[in-house]
Amino acid sequence: MKNLRVFKKFLTDTVNLNPTRLESLEKTSTSLSSFVENSDWEPSNLEWYPQGSWAHETIIKPLPNKGFDADVLAIVDPVDGWTASDYINNLYSAFRDSDIYRDKAHRYSHCVTLDYAAEKRIDIAPCIRNRWGFERLEVCNRDTDEFEESQPKYFTEWLKEKNTLSGNNSFRKVTRLVKYLRDIKTTFTCSSVCLTTLLAHQIQANDKGSADFADTPSALRTMFERLDTWLQIRPVKPQVSSPFSNEDFSVCWTDDQYSNFRDKVSKYRVWIDDAFQETDRNKSISKWRRVFGDDFGKNEGEQQAKSVTAKAVDHLRENVRAVPATELGFVGDVVDLVKQYGSRAIPSTLSNLPYLSQPTWRSVGNQLFSVHLIATLHRSRGGATVCTVSSGDVVPKKLELKFTARLATGMPLNTQDYRVEWRVTNTGEEALAKGQLRGSFIGSNSGGDRWESLEYRGVHFVEAFVIRKRDGIQVSRSDPFYVVIE
Repeated sequence: MKNLRVFKKFLTDTVNLNPTRLESLEKTSTSLSSFVENSDWEPSNLEWYPQGSWAHETIIKPLPNKGFDADVLAIVDPVDGWTASDYINNLYSAFRDSDIYRDKAHRYSHCVTLDYAAEKRIDIAPCIRNRWGFERLEVCNRDTDEFEESQPKYFTEWLKEKNTLSGNNSFRKVTRLVKYLRDIKTTFTCSSVCLTTLLAHQIQANDKGSADFADTPSALRTMFERLDTWLQIRPVKPQVSSPFSNEDFSVCWTDDQYSNFRDKVSKYRVWIDDAFQETDRNKSISKWRRVFGDDFGKNEGEQQAKSVTAKAVDHLRENVRAVPATELGFVGDVVDLVKQYGSRAIPSTLSNLPYLSQPTWRSVGNQLFSVHLIATLHRSRGGATVCTVSSGDVVPKKLELKFTARLATGMPLNTQDYRVEWRVTNTGEEALAKGQLRGSFIGSNSGGDRWESLEYRGVHFVEAFVIRKRDGIQVSRSDPFYVVIE
């Protein structure tokens, strides 16, 4: 399912660089341009030209406690007798001589960087126009003391053309999403320019107006599918270049890093297809969260976590004929409903929430064996058993539950051959207020058991996923075990 509204909100709230930061970047860039223009740096005819993600409009919001990067070319006429390293070293000296910029300035192979702590970093790369009378642009490599031909203006125009062909600003949106995926997963390495170039190459002239690019999730799916296909027929690291220069952006990878990137794109392509094709809205959001993390559809999950009582009332009205509708006008919450009507008040759809983490492991087509959960109540972890608890029973706060996965015969699992991943999910106002909706996977405490503290009023549930140790494949899964805390 596309979940267009959720994608739009996710891009606006989480992925895109917010307007205040863009305004700050513009102001800082203007100040830096003015400083360089009026400094003692000798080159003349300065053209201050944004490039990279800023110019391509694919810049994204940084992760917490990290700044964002922006790139600028300082395009100038050549200075007689200067080598490539002179342009960078002398620009660096100009900043170091300034009381304002002295502590912010750093120099690297191709640029001088102004570091504004956790806010932002601006890379200023000297770019020389028409050296020796040849019509061209060259950036400077301080490490090798060489000039390197570059065509940033043509490259930017090429990306704009690709964005136009994709329609609906889809190329830029997809590029931002994939960069965000890279940054939150940290499972693969790929420079922004290499990633942007790879994605741009997946858009062709006949894609304009195509259903494959009808909207953001469609474009994402199409571009990932094409990128995966392109990578799979290239087991050896290929050259990744713009159409306008011999720059090879694949230098960002070692051979092993390229192989890993290739594998991860293939993996995420499967996840994207799964989320796109899922027809159940909540399951689709959950599967998109497997791709993009917990901030995707976050508000959807919070709203549904708070609306459990309304779901339970609707469930009773529709499915429990013995309960007159007039009796459901009570004042209370889902816990009161369960206390009054028993576990039949728990809607079967409760275990289908959008904030549930999806398994990342493979599973067999049919379960190899059945597994169910046994729960016992304890006053403290490791303490004596107070009683056995059934799914849907009401239990008090401040106690502990121990869950054990059992076979249909009642025997425990063989923990030498199998491990259990537990998905523990909370609902309700109290858990939401404490940021404890959970829904992710967690391992056993010991011996295949799982202890859980009873803390938040509401209906919660626990599921067991049985993983075979020798190959990491899921071979069984329990039904949800509902825990009602009063």
